[in-house]
Amino acid sequence: MTTTKNARRQMQGTVTSTAMEKTITVQVSRTYRHPKYGKYVRRQKKYLAHDEEGSARRGDVVQIESTRPLSKRKRWRLVRVLERSEHGEDSPELNELEGGDEVAAEGGEA
Repeated sequence: MTTTKNARRQMQGTVTSTAMEKTITVQVSRTYRHPKYGKYVRRQKKYLAHDEEGSARRGDVVQIESTRPLSKRKRWRLVRVLERSEHGEDSPELNELEGGDEVAAEGGEA
């Protein structure tokens, strides 16, 4: 008897947070055509994914796949890192991914 793995749903997204141990937050964007108006709409959703080795960093483009429930919100696991981030961990470009509007503390505030 051979055991085969079921076809699992896979998605590609950008890592927005690595603050938790063995867990990453992945933001996945999708575009679809609005049923009534016909305009193409872009929607984003965040998923928690299991990262056993801790290999993913903020800003990396990764591939995740569905798995059994690992915790209350974690139902995905990291398959591989597709593209490494060119930016450091605390770059302003990555803060925009998270929606952070942090103001620089160097002065210049009115």
